[in-house]
Amino acid sequence: MDTIQYTTTGDYNRNRVVGYHRSPSPKHLGLGAKKGDIATLKSAQKRNVIELDSGDVNSKFTIGFEVEKARFSRGAVTEYALFAGFERDGSCGYEAITHILPLLPKGEWRNKVFNMMFEAKRIIEDSYSPSDTRCGGHITLAVDGMSGEELMNRLRKFSGVMYALFRRRLNNSYCRSNPFMEVETNGSRYQVCLRKGDRVEFRLPSRVTGVKQMMRRYELCYTMLDFAVNRPNASFKTFVKAVRPIVLSMYGRDEAKCEEILTLSEAFNKMLRTGRINEETLPWVDPLRHMTDRWNRGLSIDGC
Repeated sequence: MDTIQYTTTGDYNRNRVVGYHRSPSPKHLGLGAKKGDIATLKSAQKRNVIELDSGDVNSKFTIGFEVEKARFSRGAVTEYALFAGFERDGSCGYEAITHILPLLPKGEWRNKVFNMMFEAKRIIEDSYSPSDTRCGGHITLAVDGMSGEELMNRLRKFSGVMYALFRRRLNNSYCRSNPFMEVETNGSRYQVCLRKGDRVEFRLPSRVTGVKQMMRRYELCYTMLDFAVNRPNASFKTFVKAVRPIVLSMYGRDEAKCEEILTLSEAFNKMLRTGRINEETLPWVDPLRHMTDRWNRGLSIDGC
């Protein structure tokens, strides 16, 4: 059965490091799949793909990663099917920017995305191309036919796990603005989650250190979008149950660490729902006590 194939383009500008924001435009790899790519999907999963009369299939959800590194391994910079290009970055050194990737349920099409990640391991894995604490791992999400404003409003309810996972980045100057994911903001680009037209960019995630880590982040983002778009009235506890296996895998099957993250995610969910900082989130969101006007009643500087 006919299926989509992902290959390199031969574009010289995709296999060299260029200046900041000078890399070639990304290709949209979520377009033009075939029936064979979704043959194993269940009917409920097919709601997240768009089957066209022509026989082609498009992904309803898309994702893009920025992989920031202190340096690239010697000889590693070449064209990969995964990456649109490579740039210098003033905050950390260098970054690799993926094409626009289909964000998919488990199946043959998703496997092709993961295969592209493995093929680019010399860029992604820290054992080849090291990162450091200056580096981040921004993730861009989009839904076909949905504005960035609506997407942010829908994602807010299911972002508590993202906050708990990357809580140490909440006081990073490159991503600490607008911790409540409010649509109306002061216009700073250094937000936890930034609206960019019909997309949103989560600037909160930490550096990418490995292929398997990148895969787990992909899986988490798919589940977030699936709930935000298709199950917006689901409880946060139902969502947490769905992502628990992903978080458990992120922490090497450490049950105690997984529970710690998921418990903290409940506190972040409450903060995002109410717009008020609570005792559990205070050390991460406002350690310098600059946002006392957004604290829960009962919190005090001395008491915390």
